[in-house]
Amino acid sequence: MQAGEPSGEYRERLQARETSHASWERWHFHLGNLRAGIFIAALGLGFLALSRQLFSAWWLLLPAALIFWLGGRLQRSETEQRVLSRAVAFYERSLRRLDGRWAGTGTDGARFIDDHHLYARDLDLFGHASLFELLCAARTRMGEETLAIWLQKPAPPATVAARQEAIRELAPRLNLREDFAVLGEDARTGVHPVELAAWGERESVLDLATCRIVRWVASIFGAVAAVALVLYAGVGFGTFDLPASAVVALRVCFLSIAVGLVGVTLRYWRRTERVLSEAETAARDLGLFSGVLYRIESERFSSPLLATLRAELETEGWPPSRRIGRLDKLMRLVDSRRNMMVRMIAPFVLWDLHLSCALEEWRRVSGPTMRRWLDAVGEIEALSSLASYHYENPRDVFPEMTGESPYFDSESLGHPLLPHDEVVRNDVSFCSGPQVVVVSGSNMSGKSTLLRTVGINAVLAQAGAPVRARRMRLSPLAIGASIRTMDSLSEGTSRFYAEITRLRAIIECAESEPPVLFLIDEFLHGTNSHDRRIGAEAIVRGLIERGAVGLVTTHDLALAQIADALGLRGENVHFADHLEDGQMRFDYRMRPGVVRKSNAIELMRSVGLQV
Repeated sequence: MQAGEPSGEYRERLQARETSHASWERWHFHLGNLRAGIFIAALGLGFLALSRQLFSAWWLLLPAALIFWLGGRLQRSETEQRVLSRAVAFYERSLRRLDGRWAGTGTDGARFIDDHHLYARDLDLFGHASLFELLCAARTRMGEETLAIWLQKPAPPATVAARQEAIRELAPRLNLREDFAVLGEDARTGVHPVELAAWGERESVLDLATCRIVRWVASIFGAVAAVALVLYAGVGFGTFDLPASAVVALRVCFLSIAVGLVGVTLRYWRRTERVLSEAETAARDLGLFSGVLYRIESERFSSPLLATLRAELETEGWPPSRRIGRLDKLMRLVDSRRNMMVRMIAPFVLWDLHLSCALEEWRRVSGPTMRRWLDAVGEIEALSSLASYHYENPRDVFPEMTGESPYFDSESLGHPLLPHDEVVRNDVSFCSGPQVVVVSGSNMSGKSTLLRTVGINAVLAQAGAPVRARRMRLSPLAIGASIRTMDSLSEGTSRFYAEITRLRAIIECAESEPPVLFLIDEFLHGTNSHDRRIGAEAIVRGLIERGAVGLVTTHDLALAQIADALGLRGENVHFADHLEDGQMRFDYRMRPGVVRKSNAIELMRSVGLQV
């Protein structure tokens, strides 16, 4: 696969979808005009048939049938246009990702932000212009939540290898990703997987025998009540001529049935309300889920992970998509209880009780397997999201996982959130040399970006995704970052306190397996130079003694002495800069040794401050 192929394929498909959309628009316009013309002609024919009696009025059925038929064609045209509009939007977003203009165009995953996570906020995993926004193509909450979990919890090497194989298989399946994209509307209105799975596994409120008996009784009562009501109304309007005794009997019958219906309703009212309210809370917005299931059911996979996930959807009888579709129809009937006409009829046919029994029977048959379906769909969608990234970034490579620990070795490592033509790559390694690299340099020289580059690629690697590198090999690593720690007014903490709290959490994490990859930016920035030097060296030594590896950045040259104090276990590198035409220039290349100059004064002067 060549780097130019995704762009060319996207543009070709975008043009085809736009052409189809324009064609359907023209067809819709012509159908609408034709329908309007036939309607006007039908009015004229009706006048001639009814007032002038030139021909039989039965001939008016022909234009009526045509108008009805054209209405169906117009509805289909509108549906096709909506689908094609979503396809056009899908390929436009895909091209913006390739052009580096994707920020703000996707699902940002802001609901997954956790300020106490050891690296999520520091590495821009969630939020505007985040890794999640770049990667996520999931249509359901299950897919979004699965991808978010993968980014926050490193997977073991065997799982990483299985995901890599699955991603390779899914990458060329562009039709599958397009079909996902054109399903339904916004994913954020979809099912809540935790609530839906819990509802499916909950014990029945109405047992099977009760449901069968009650539904038979309700059907008989409803039928008899309907007949009695019709006969009684017929007598009242003079349609039927019945003896007085028969009328009295009808009244008694109708009242008896009404009392029986009231009795059955009151007997099961609490349980009926519980069934319906629980279903309304958990089983909502199922159309999109059903559509995703139906599309997955038509696929066949060869990689073991995908084949296993596909097998989770195998059931006896109806496939999961039809079962969820049936549940969706039941929930639409539950929603119909708010309709005034249904409210008037419902008491006579025990509508709520019928629905409750139908929901209980559905849950009894399909509820226990709901969690399997939700998990399988979530994983397939997460894998599809990573496969899309692989397809669009063919130069990014799959890392190799190793049992040597701790181990991190990369060549030409770059940041995946930056466009390819803007990325500056550096080699970073913790395999046979130092355990800590102290990165010095002036402001804006690239120190923090280097930390994020190392961290975000480690996240991608252990999620099973490709990484922005020419080559990468690593062992399982727990990531701990202190890059974007800040004060919190709501928690009453200063920036310094927030930083040392995070550092304590990283050290505690280093006391267990796997080893920690620590990324610490501007060590102990909120204290004086003397305390910073002593505290920083103690913390770094503590991490190294616990088997951790990582990077520390600073523009305080005193902290650069930490690497010298650690001997072979430490190394100094730096980023350089120079002043050119009154502007600071950076090449973002990592060089050995300690930086020997600062650019703070030059930067202040460049923005007009007199210093």
